[in-house]
Formats: sequence, structure tokens, C-alpha cells
Amino acid sequence: MNASTSRRLRGILALDDFEAAARRHLPGPVFGYVSGAAETNSSVRGNRTAFENLHFLPRILNNVSQRSQQQALFGREYASPFGIAPMGISALTAFRGDVVLAESAARASIPMIMSGSSLTRMEDVARAASGTWFQAYLPPTTERIALLVERVARASFHTLVVTVDSAVRGNVENYSRTGFTSPLRPDLGLLWQGITHPRWTFGTFLRTLTTTGMPHFENADTDKRTPIVARNVVREFSGRSHLDWDAMARIRSQWQGCLVLKGILHPADALMAKQHGMDGVIVSNHGGRQLDGAVSPLRMLPSIRAAVGDEFAVMVDSGFRRGTDVLKALALGADFVFIGRPFNYAAAICGAAGVAHAIGLLASEIDADMGLLGINRLDELSSAQLVPVSGAISQNSDFS
Repeated sequence: MNASTSRRLRGILALDDFEAAARRHLPGPVFGYVSGAAETNSSVRGNRTAFENLHFLPRILNNVSQRSQQQALFGREYASPFGIAPMGISALTAFRGDVVLAESAARASIPMIMSGSSLTRMEDVARAASGTWFQAYLPPTTERIALLVERVARASFHTLVVTVDSAVRGNVENYSRTGFTSPLRPDLGLLWQGITHPRWTFGTFLRTLTTTGMPHFENADTDKRTPIVARNVVREFSGRSHLDWDAMARIRSQWQGCLVLKGILHPADALMAKQHGMDGVIVSNHGGRQLDGAVSPLRMLPSIRAAVGDEFAVMVDSGFRRGTDVLKALALGADFVFIGRPFNYAAAICGAAGVAHAIGLLASEIDADMGLLGINRLDELSSAQLVPVSGAISQNSDFS
């Protein structure tokens, strides 16, 4: 790590600290895209409130000298119970952002999910980090879906994540307020942002242009590439309103690896996923970016776990920032946690060194929190170690 990087990371003591640093580093429209959420930000606030409404009930005088936060998932042992969530256009926030995130995750022995709305070819990321998962936004026809799934398999991904909570495009008013547009429209405002954020302009944008040319959406379909400035960008990422369980069944019959549905909130949908042969679900409200006011995933974990039983993989994302957040989710029945924005910010400000620092911060918090809770292994966690404030967590599993 060089002296400049070391100085930038010196004041980063928790994941939340990356956001302020990224706000200074990134142009306003780009930062607004990453940080933004839907409409009133009700879901974003609700995600954090759910954590605040749970307190721990620790035990004392347990020998906690043998602590381990290793966690098994889909037959693989990971070093920690968290991974990096899929985030679109990461190569616009950090140079080769998708590769940086994937390689950093592989070095730390945690999973990373590559986004279907990425600007890097899936084949390049799979070669750089073979354990990476791929997240798909499905194209609008059965034939194109089959071709995309075939391409993911050829690229040697073993876990396919299908996002199912974006049947239609969410309200983008908050992106418009920050000046972010899709397609990206070069104008005087964007030029000014580039001038006033020179480290991003030279270190990410111009470096990308001189290395690989104008960024393209590389993975929305087969080998079709859509420039980030193309007028048909929105159309290429639309057309999912007709998808149903039959489409998931067709993918299941074609895909031989692990298949995960992302964007589940209702216990009945989690049970349907299990019945249709999925290997797991990610309980998620898309980080508050889709339906404003959608319930926090943390609140639904007990009911979803009760619906699907113990032998089905239940993962969760949306709003996780601290080691205590991760442990609360595991205590409520999650097998694994995924975290997005902080790792995006970390890659933006310091590349691989920033991502490694972020992973280390969270792992260190989990290690200390386990000791303070009085446990050595993650499978010792249960809801008995949590005290809801004002009955904040629903225990009702009857959602028929």
C-alpha cells in the first residue's frame, strides 16, 4: 500500500466512513446513482431502524478463545459470513471496478456477486476470480433468457442469482435530482463535475476510455453490447413484467449449478422458490431502490426461515453496515449476508486496498462482537440472544 492510499484510509474506521470519502471523490451524479434510493427513502430508513429495534442479550464467563467466523454455503467454506452484493456500473465508480471487487473477495475467501448491469464482460471477471457468482436481469423473451443462461454457464460461473423484484422500472426521480441519467448524457454539467473531481476523472473515467473505450453494458444479453450513452439503454433493461414461476422453472431445467432468487420478502414466495427447485433465496428490498416503503428484509427473516425450514439457503441484504448487523441476521435465521454500497465506495476511493480494508473492518467487528456475545461459532447464534424493542420483529409465519 503506497503512502497516498494509506493516508486516505487512515480515517476510515467503519464501513459508514467510506460514504463520506466517496461523496468527495465521485462526481455528484455518479455518487447519487450509487447512494440513491426510491422516492421518500422510506425503505432505506426502515432497513436501519430494523437493526436498531433489536438488542443483544449476551452471556458471560464463556471461554471464547476459539472464535471462528467461518461459514459454509453451497458446499464451500468461506472465511466470513458476508459477501459483496451485486452493484451495477461499478466500473464507472472505480477503474475495472467489477474485477477489483471480485479479486478482492477471492483473496479474502468471501463470495462476490457480479451484477448483470455491469460494464465488464462476465468472462473477464470469471477468469480473474473463478469463485464469483453472476446476477442476471433477465431479458424479455424465453429465447434470449436461454441464451443468457447458456453464456453464464460457458463462462464457468457456478452460482446464478436471478433478481426478481424489478418486474418494472422503479421511480428514478432521485437519480434525476442528482443529475444522473440513463443513458448517460455528456453535457456541461457533467463536464464541470469532471473538472471538479480530477482524481476520479483521470484515475477512473479517462483511464477507462484510453484502455477499453466507451463503457458498454456487457452482460444484459448474449454477446450484445450496449454503450452507456446509447438511447436504447432503458429499453434493453426493461421488459421483465411478464416473468413468472414458469420462467424460473425453465431456467432451473437448464441451469446445472446453484440457482438463487434475489428480491424475496414474502414467506410464501420463499416457499415457492424452494418448491420450484431453487437452491436458495436472498431476502432483499433492493437496498430501498425499488418499491419505496417495502418492508425491511431483517423483519421478515424469522417468518421466511420458518416457511422454508432449516435445509434451504436463506441469505439477506439491504442496509447492513456493522458486524452487529450481520450477527443479528444470522441469529434470526439467515445463513449469509451480502453488502453493497460500502464496498463500491471502498473500491472507488482506494481500489483493491480499499476493498481489503473494508472486508477487514467488518471481519474484525464480527470477531469482537462474537467474543462479547459469549460465542465461539456462528451456529451458536439464535433468536434467544435478541431482545426486540416494542415487538419490532414479526414472528408470525402464517402469510397464506
